[in-house]
Amino acid sequence: MKEKRFTMKLIDASISDIELVGGKNASLGEMMQNISQFGIDIPDGFIITSKAYYQFIADNQLDKQIRDILGNKDLLDLQVLLSCGDKIRTLIQNGRFSAAMEHEIVEAYKELSIQYKNHFADVAVRSSATAEDLPDASFAGQQDTYLNIRGEENLLTAVKNCFASLFTDRAISYRESFNYDHFNVGLSVCVQKMVRSDKGISGVAFSLDTESGFKDAVIINGSYGLGEMIVQGSVNPDEFIVYKPLLKSGFRPILEKKLGKKHKKMIYGNSGEEAVRVVNTPVEESSRFCLSDDQIIQLSNWVIIIEAYYTKLKGKWCPMDIEWAVDGISGRLFIVQARPETIHSRKQVNLLTEFCINDPDRADRVLLKGIAVGDKIATGKVHNLTGIGKQNIHEINFVPGDIMVTDMTDPDWEPVMKKASAIITNKGGRTCHAAIVARELGVPAIVGCECATALLKTGDEITASCAEGDAGIIYSGIVAFTKREHDLNDLPDIETPLMMNIGSPEIAFNYAHYPGKGVGLAREEFIINNYIKIHPLALLEHRSLNDASLTAHIEEAMLGYDSEEAFFIEKLSHGIAKIAAAFYPNKVIVRFSDFKTNEYYNMPGGKYFEPNEENPMIGWRGASRYYSKVYKEAFGMECKAILKVREMMGLDNVVVMIPFCRTVNELLLVYETMNEYGLKRGENGLEVYLMAEVPSNVILAEQFADYVDGFSIGSNDLTQLVLGLDRDSSLVAGLYNERNDAVKFMISSLIKTAKRKGIKVGICGQGPSDYPDFAQFLVEEGIDSISVTPDSFFKTVMAIRKIEDEIEEAKRLCLSA
Repeated sequence: MKEKRFTMKLIDASISDIELVGGKNASLGEMMQNISQFGIDIPDGFIITSKAYYQFIADNQLDKQIRDILGNKDLLDLQVLLSCGDKIRTLIQNGRFSAAMEHEIVEAYKELSIQYKNHFADVAVRSSATAEDLPDASFAGQQDTYLNIRGEENLLTAVKNCFASLFTDRAISYRESFNYDHFNVGLSVCVQKMVRSDKGISGVAFSLDTESGFKDAVIINGSYGLGEMIVQGSVNPDEFIVYKPLLKSGFRPILEKKLGKKHKKMIYGNSGEEAVRVVNTPVEESSRFCLSDDQIIQLSNWVIIIEAYYTKLKGKWCPMDIEWAVDGISGRLFIVQARPETIHSRKQVNLLTEFCINDPDRADRVLLKGIAVGDKIATGKVHNLTGIGKQNIHEINFVPGDIMVTDMTDPDWEPVMKKASAIITNKGGRTCHAAIVARELGVPAIVGCECATALLKTGDEITASCAEGDAGIIYSGIVAFTKREHDLNDLPDIETPLMMNIGSPEIAFNYAHYPGKGVGLAREEFIINNYIKIHPLALLEHRSLNDASLTAHIEEAMLGYDSEEAFFIEKLSHGIAKIAAAFYPNKVIVRFSDFKTNEYYNMPGGKYFEPNEENPMIGWRGASRYYSKVYKEAFGMECKAILKVREMMGLDNVVVMIPFCRTVNELLLVYETMNEYGLKRGENGLEVYLMAEVPSNVILAEQFADYVDGFSIGSNDLTQLVLGLDRDSSLVAGLYNERNDAVKFMISSLIKTAKRKGIKVGICGQGPSDYPDFAQFLVEEGIDSISVTPDSFFKTVMAIRKIEDEIEEAKRLCLSA
């Protein structure tokens, strides 16, 4: 009976009906039938089937006319494409519904209006293409959506516009790119009751990280008002990341919260005017996170349920791309769309292409920063599209390889976007149109730059780098970079556990699938310096300093947080948690902060709290700060952040490490302070490691070993102190060498002592990353683990395998002698 009607109820559709109702409608019906039992709300509606579309084309005798318009045309010519698309859409929009079809659509709309107790229900009218192998859902803006449609005449007009959107310039161009027959795809339309997110919140969510492909994360983007603003890239939304495995276990593992500007929002239009309009977001909304933690957790749980259902349905992992909305009147959360993600889920994760910037002096060439999309680097000439409208698209002399610079992209730009080597926009977030299309095309994009169109002029040569973490960086001129390809399947097995030093939480997901054994060093000071950016004591005491500019700076940084302490703890815990989640359940060794006084002094507010030391490298740093009356309150916030990560988020793979601890008594004083703030060694399995970087740590290793769970050799400072030189001084830099016999003697001694005491000993200094022969020395000494920077991972594996083979061969020869 389905095939004989022009309309059907949304709940009657299923995934087997794609040819009749299109992918989006089939997905909504499937969910309404099978996952609403889990409490997931989906607004009801009805479907205008592809049978109606084909019948409409036949009734108006459009098939031959469309074929004649497209026949033998050079659709790569933008002017030809513009002309053909415009003619076809006009034909469809001027067509008429048969009496039977119009009656059926109107009656279905009346039933929906009665169901929601409206005279004319406010509905969203969305296109849904029927070709399952044409990834319209992944390629943003293939067909159109019309919001807040009310009344029978407006509905019929919106349906015809949806039919016509099958022949937008971008849709024609896209099908041409894939050599897809324009007449092998039909169109269905979803008419769905609107969620009043114009008075609430809306956004998108993915059940994987859209940049790295990390499969254990839920990524949520949200903003106030109707969701089209996020998809269009018109706003920089809030972003939230949640760790899926521990969410299933009942924890609250929110790994990240980034406050977006959200300066505009789309709401319903006034009566008699346009259906929707864009207004400024009130400051009290834009300055706070749009979702509460409870809403983030609820939405993430729904995303996991939907992914699990589709994974079972398809018989393989099926990550999802989901649109959601919170009704501002009822406060209820709804899922309004869900479709399989089609980019990262198709990637071969074992094949890695690594882009690395080579210019060490590039910091002087930074022009702009934004949000990185992808992990590639591109160079080329700027083509600034400011002021270019759709009607002028055919006039753009866009040379393949140019870098597109614009305020924000529009689906109509797709024919030009596929020529770009990179895309740069003023507006948008990681799930905006420009970001989605860039991923589909495999080109780097830097979005949300704010002033790209003002600073970058057509003809400028620039380098766009997305290979340096979450921040996309635009450099003047051509900056040298290398491109290296690796296949993880080619790596040999090794006996010595190899860990990684992860400096930035932003890059952690990119390395989650490496065959390492966790993280040997995660530095808190990197997170404090890059996420918090304020001296911890200045953060706590700024109101008593009578420094208005400092207070204003801190208040702006704290937007979205209830207090200065909450800001510090949440920011630090999110940074730690993101690294811990990427490598869970393997150990992640987090070193407490180890700023020197000169480094702290240079942070905002630091001048009020830091003494002037002649040699900060061996001054008030590391453990000596933690128990001091002056600094212990700041250290207490670090302890609370670790507690939050381990106990609230459930990331109990976090191990803490105490740096620059000179005496056993000092270690015990640090423990007293940790206990005061609720962080106790041994409680809930908490392990504490000592950073072995002071000669006394080696000389008194027998004593230190009684109070710690392991040593991690910090070869940088150990080399400095064994050789008696300042590693920051260029005058003695030539003497600095981790492979000096004296340093190796100290390392060998510590390894022997640790083994005798039965505790673990690893190394996390720079030496093994830089010198494969140093890594070989460590293996020969029997080190329990080696931790290296990610860019040294491959060469270190090969070096370790070589020495392990040699050791094995030597044993074999001894046995045979």
